[in-house]
Amino acid sequence: MTDQLIARRDSAVAAPASWWRDAVIYQIYPRSFADSNGDGIGDLPGIRSRLPYLKDLGIDAVWLSPFYASPQADAGYDVADYRTVDPVFGTLADAQGLIADAHDLGLRVIVDLVPNHSSDQHEWFRRALAEGPGSPLRERYHFRPGRGAAGELPPNDWPSIFGGPAWTRTTNPDGTPGEWYLHLFAPEQPDFNWDHPAVADEFRTILRFWLDLGVDGFRIDVAHGLVKAQGLPDLGVETEWHLLDVGVSPCFDRDGVHEIYRSWRRILDEYPGERIAVAEAWAPTLERVAAYVRPDELHQAFNFSYMGTAWDVAEQRRVIDASLDAMRAVGAPATWTLSNHDVVRHTNRLLQTGEGEVAGRRPTRVDPAAGLRRARAASLLLLALPGSAYLYQGEELGLPEVVDLPPEVRQDPAFHRATGQDGYRDGCRVPIPWHGDRPPYGFGPPGGPSWLPQPDSWSELSVAAQENVPGSTLSLYRAALAVRRAHPGLGAADDLRWVRTADKGVLAFDRHGFRCTTNMGTEPVRIARPGEVLLASGPIEADPDTVVLPPDTTVWWNA
Repeated sequence: MTDQLIARRDSAVAAPASWWRDAVIYQIYPRSFADSNGDGIGDLPGIRSRLPYLKDLGIDAVWLSPFYASPQADAGYDVADYRTVDPVFGTLADAQGLIADAHDLGLRVIVDLVPNHSSDQHEWFRRALAEGPGSPLRERYHFRPGRGAAGELPPNDWPSIFGGPAWTRTTNPDGTPGEWYLHLFAPEQPDFNWDHPAVADEFRTILRFWLDLGVDGFRIDVAHGLVKAQGLPDLGVETEWHLLDVGVSPCFDRDGVHEIYRSWRRILDEYPGERIAVAEAWAPTLERVAAYVRPDELHQAFNFSYMGTAWDVAEQRRVIDASLDAMRAVGAPATWTLSNHDVVRHTNRLLQTGEGEVAGRRPTRVDPAAGLRRARAASLLLLALPGSAYLYQGEELGLPEVVDLPPEVRQDPAFHRATGQDGYRDGCRVPIPWHGDRPPYGFGPPGGPSWLPQPDSWSELSVAAQENVPGSTLSLYRAALAVRRAHPGLGAADDLRWVRTADKGVLAFDRHGFRCTTNMGTEPVRIARPGEVLLASGPIEADPDTVVLPPDTTVWWNA
């Protein structure tokens, strides 16, 4: 067949080459990665012992989900002390040792930062409660009198992301009913008041604390939060907010957040080695997301629009184009991801078709072979796109979503609230398998516990079972990252050019000397061979002139 290239326009904003513009960054969920002491919970020494594995995988950096001191009401996203390590994960010395070892291996370390809210066990909040109404510390959060004759109603009609109202009433020191406080997530996570200068000052010192210890950057949790509309106005309509889709609201994606990030960028730029920050910013449009990565703000912003895109040629092209255009306008790289600790693993999600499922909500069971085949094709497609990529631990093993966890073992706080939404994040957080034929598969000592139960079938998916096995998912990822690093046509430059083919189910694009071809259809497709095969996500049939591309298969070509 004859291919007609559709050229994209050149980049409108020239940008210098920087490590983060095309980095592959691996997310570690600490409690589920490696358990060094046998208590069933992963920890920093466990991560430290597995750094050589990550070096061999071919990544550039690791991102660690929170390991700070915390009551663990929301798996560490309720921080009681931002300058120390929770004993369940180790010590501050363990964190320093991990950072040093990673740097010795040529890996950078990004840590999570949670600035929208603290734990209700944070010193500021505990003192605010103990001191009662009028305490200056209450101004650092959002305390308000209730509505109604006796203040018995919440101050406004905002819902919590985790279900129910976003307000909890306090008890005064004398035992009488008191004021209410705002928590857009769990009641154990009171929201900071970012209009108070002490909050901004505190987080600037937290940034410097970890930068001085050598971290290479921060992933900003709920980066679209922080600033609320003046007066905390009612929504005026009964609604529910979902973690992945909050839309336009008085408490998310307010313009005031950008001045906060400009002040943080100035701090990051003071340190050598290009320290970075990446925004977890759920915003109504890609253009609104791009505002977080203007040249004087943050460096990256997760592309959640792409993560929620259906496995469809037209939809993929539309979102990829829109993503590159939005980031090009501000001179930032696109930042692609398919899975993380908050969504259904893409081994399941990309085959799910029910309402909300593509966006990563309630998981359903899928055919494991079909799910893995599509996931491998999607991963190879993502790694060929211009910009940076984030991988979630275990996806390089092809781990599926665990959909049959019994209610008594679930720990997602939203699952246990009567009006909670979803609450199914536990299925993507099950500890990963390293070796052996029975749980915990090397996650911890033989016969030891794991904080979430692992499926009996995971022995075939362990690192040891896939090590140096041709065709394994682990081998595919290692090969893909090696090619991505070596091929001159891959990386940050947004030079993607679509290839129009006669086959409606085929998505194809060119970069300098490189082509990526993905069959998203339901039938095999015979295509003209555009060059040498570099890598394929699954078996293909080839002759000197053509290749038969099976459904859910991606091929990389040296074109």
